[in-house]
Amino acid sequence: MRTGSARYRLCRVMTVTVLGLSLVGIAGTPASAETIRQEQWFLDAMQAENMWKISTGEGVTVAVIDSGVDSTNPDLVGRVLPGKDFSTGQPGDAHTDYEGHGTGMAGLIAGTGAYNGGQGAFGLAPGAKILPIRLPNSGAAANLAESDKVFNDALPSAIRYAADHDAKVINISQASTETTPQVTAAVTYALKKGSLVFAGVGNDAEKGNLVMYPAATPGVVGVAAVGKDLHRTAESEYGPQVDMAAPGEQMVHACGTKSGMCESHGTSDATALASASAALIWSVHPTWTNNQVLRVMLNTIGGPTDGAKRNDAIGYGIVRPRIALQNPGDPGPADVYPLPDLAEAQQPASPAPTPSAKESEPAKAAAATKGDDGTPWLGIGLGVGALVAAGVAATIVVRKRRTTAPQPTGSQPYPAPQQGFGPPPAMPANVPPQPPRGPDGN
Repeated sequence: MRTGSARYRLCRVMTVTVLGLSLVGIAGTPASAETIRQEQWFLDAMQAENMWKISTGEGVTVAVIDSGVDSTNPDLVGRVLPGKDFSTGQPGDAHTDYEGHGTGMAGLIAGTGAYNGGQGAFGLAPGAKILPIRLPNSGAAANLAESDKVFNDALPSAIRYAADHDAKVINISQASTETTPQVTAAVTYALKKGSLVFAGVGNDAEKGNLVMYPAATPGVVGVAAVGKDLHRTAESEYGPQVDMAAPGEQMVHACGTKSGMCESHGTSDATALASASAALIWSVHPTWTNNQVLRVMLNTIGGPTDGAKRNDAIGYGIVRPRIALQNPGDPGPADVYPLPDLAEAQQPASPAPTPSAKESEPAKAAAATKGDDGTPWLGIGLGVGALVAAGVAATIVVRKRRTTAPQPTGSQPYPAPQQGFGPPPAMPANVPPQPPRGPDGN
């Protein structure tokens, strides 16, 4: 994440080395094609091969509002739509990635593994289409205030463009410490048009844990990151703006570097997987509304093990599209947004009570149990590393509040305690799986 700008890339990227995955720096050497899929632990944990027998996300468009998407990346050829460029004075167009970040998010969502004869990196929804929407490179602005302004000036138009161009899912793996009424209005517009908006909550948990936007905007699904142990990563921000979590540690994927392959970590990556999860579900249930898809995601989520409906570390839990595809349950009313913040934002403001230290910090993980789907659980809770003082949460006044709101009859968006992804399936050595392709062969 760029710390010199008020607009943040919500992941840290490095290329993959030929001798394994190394967190040693920004520059590196091309990836070894024989190890790429084997290093995508998150696909194993989420049992992607089993899901791809049911859905690859075909028929669903995911907008990636970011730095552009390189449509020539081998793992994204045939997946990327024309899109729109909202940058000014930047060479290229929406298919030109000035930083590599947007291509990485697209790779996590819809990578096909086509690199080097099928030995590349897969996304969670390899049948989905990507609508690239390029924002200005606000990180190059003269100062923080200008950077923030550039980002927030372009974001509303980008969101509205996505909603107007049939993007069921809108992925925003970027953030700012400020927002505007225009951004809020654009999110409301997108929801009314039938889209879902996912955004990363930020990677500064150890550096003040300031609330980030648009994740904290009412109507946006704020996504936190968990690691291989299914705990919140130390960098992933926490608070009432967190709605759900997804993997965001040691993520190997296609990206816009010279090697075409990267490893990264952060809530950017987690957001991309949450977006891809929605695409998988929507592909099987194309008549569902955005509210119903989100409700099923919440109903089938791997919730906190302590019995709480949600906590500030992972929100309502870790997204589990596998369960949603197998047994989605009741999607509930088509016209009721299942999270409480949207309705709360329309109510008159009232002074918020000062939370206690227990309420301000995420609860630690409960003991290991066995889940309702018969899979082992590794526990959910705090990531490794120190938390900021509880008083920080009490002093943040511009944030998306979370309370338990009454729910429609027949709807149960808050899950009972559930468990993790389950054990990965056996993987033949050096043989990446081949998910089903769409009718166009891509």
